[in-house]
Amino acid sequence: MRFFRFFIPLTVFLAITLLLYVGLQLNPREVPSPLINRSAPEFRLPRLLGNGLDFQTADLHGQVWILNVWASWCSACRSEHELLDELANTRTVELIGLNYKDDSVQAVSWLQTFGNPYSQIAVDVSGNVAIDWGVYGVPETFVIDAGGVIRYKHVGPLNRRILKKKILPLVHRLSQKPG
Repeated sequence: MRFFRFFIPLTVFLAITLLLYVGLQLNPREVPSPLINRSAPEFRLPRLLGNGLDFQTADLHGQVWILNVWASWCSACRSEHELLDELANTRTVELIGLNYKDDSVQAVSWLQTFGNPYSQIAVDVSGNVAIDWGVYGVPETFVIDAGGVIRYKHVGPLNRRILKKKILPLVHRLSQKPG
């Protein structure tokens, strides 16, 4: 009986210690997404700068592209914006913006102030498309292959390390033609 009195608390203590150790090893920026390696949700939305024209994901089938979810009210979006400009200037990959729950006038003003790295910008006023894509908050970035499959998701602002170590090598690999 005395053995169980010490064994049970020791077992509980060791289990909690193990859970804490494993939890502290996880990166909070790497949120697993159930959409990785699945078809990207299709959408058709108005373009921010498109004179009433709609943008749809079907326009990008057959090419690798990046979707960056952003908003003018997002301070973290500002920190990654210069890097997005640099990426756009390389013309390595199609960079699409998804303007999330934003005022269009403020979004356009923000782009005029900081520059526009996007080839197209879809406007998601309701946030429903972002929900379909599993967006937790802005900014978030997705890499989509030529078949329309999501291959990578980054939560939070991009930085040079993530761009150079993960995103650009993935885009390069996905852009290679077999044979």
